[in-house]
Amino acid sequence: MKSKLLHAENGLKTFALVFDKDDEVKESLLRFATENGLRGAHITAIGAFSEATLGFFDRKKKSYQEIPVKEQVEVLSFDGNIVEKDSNPMLHAHVVVGTRDGTARGGHFLNGRVWPTLEMIVTETPVHLRRLKDEETGLPLINLSS
Repeated sequence: MKSKLLHAENGLKTFALVFDKDDEVKESLLRFATENGLRGAHITAIGAFSEATLGFFDRKKKSYQEIPVKEQVEVLSFDGNIVEKDSNPMLHAHVVVGTRDGTARGGHFLNGRVWPTLEMIVTETPVHLRRLKDEETGLPLINLSS
């Protein structure tokens, strides 16, 4: 993955990230966030995956049902945030991918392998939010009171 600082003003930064062939997105993005001290950011991307795993939250099981996508797909929409959880950056993103026949599949982004590229904009947010575990769902949700 390559990155370039596009803008920096008042302590807030905007980066362009270009993922290379075969990069695993979640791992690379969280490493970038850690290295750059990002504790709050909005992310958006387009590109393609050779494979991906999406998720659908099962309320009863309090876990994500995995939706494997084992084919080349276009990333039509990738939108989410990076927010601090337990002093580390945490990714929460949703993705819509398009298949060869034009159908779309979407869900919570669990992971994806890039082919041939993924182009992402990462915009640091002025207020660094925190995630805390919600007892009812078991999910780490943004807590606006912290």
